[in-house]
Amino acid sequence: MYHIIVNTTRIKSQNANDIEIVKSVFDRAGKQYTIHPTKYAGHAAKIAAELTAGGEKVRLIAMGGDGTLHEVLNGVKYPERCKLGVIPVGSGNDFATAVGIPENNPKYAAQIIAFCSPMFIDYIELTHGLRSINAVGCGMDVDVLKRTYAGNHKGKSKYFYGFLKSVFTYKAKKFAVEVDGGERKNYNGLIACLGNGRQIGGGIKLFPQAEVDDGYMDFLIVDYLSLFKTIVAFAKLVLGKLDGIKEVTKVRCKQAVIYPESESMTIQAEGELYDLEKCESISAKIVQNKLRFYLPHRD
Repeated sequence: MYHIIVNTTRIKSQNANDIEIVKSVFDRAGKQYTIHPTKYAGHAAKIAAELTAGGEKVRLIAMGGDGTLHEVLNGVKYPERCKLGVIPVGSGNDFATAVGIPENNPKYAAQIIAFCSPMFIDYIELTHGLRSINAVGCGMDVDVLKRTYAGNHKGKSKYFYGFLKSVFTYKAKKFAVEVDGGERKNYNGLIACLGNGRQIGGGIKLFPQAEVDDGYMDFLIVDYLSLFKTIVAFAKLVLGKLDGIKEVTKVRCKQAVIYPESESMTIQAEGELYDLEKCESISAKIVQNKLRFYLPHRD
């Protein structure tokens, strides 16, 4: 049985026929399925929690964007007993893009799930239990999302306008970082972001070399940049070429700890914002060989 958890808000606003397309693929493949429409924010996580509470093997499909997939993953009680897939029809489909599932093509995405065997992929887990399948971070990326959600632009352009505003207004903040138990290093920086996927914000390629099944997180740290250098970095970022800027640190790791200057901060995971109070540090690790995911066939 395939349990398809559908972000109905997104489907209604984009293309109500997408559900019928997916049902047709599963019907032709002879697969049994149940449609679970969401009714409010956070409902996808609740549905996933209820479906996995007993510890049985479960196939869960998130039909929506990165936020829907994030909710489903965080609702799962036993990731090792779950086979997870995505039908990307959201405004931001960064994880699907990273693994080669074309967005807004529900027929092809459903065919991957119906005819391909799931494979192990990694995900990031924070000490307080939050899971991130694509990217989790703090700093300017959070500011971009706040501006994006506060604006009135639609589609992928909303992320661009949010980023553009943030480039000119965001101020560097102090934080420290430890990577794989090494020396603690201090920064007055713009971004501290960990990636399992390759991009965030509807196509901003922070981690162009990342792989979702290599057992590592890609850690990007951007120290203080002047306005001019920030604009240059932005241009390079669009092209996925931040290398060569001395204020940019990129490292692959299995564990990382971020120590913010303030005990109150906001982080983002797959574009979802979380306000953390009395937060002395944020610890993250990569989790391997636990979660199976439906991916396109690889050569």
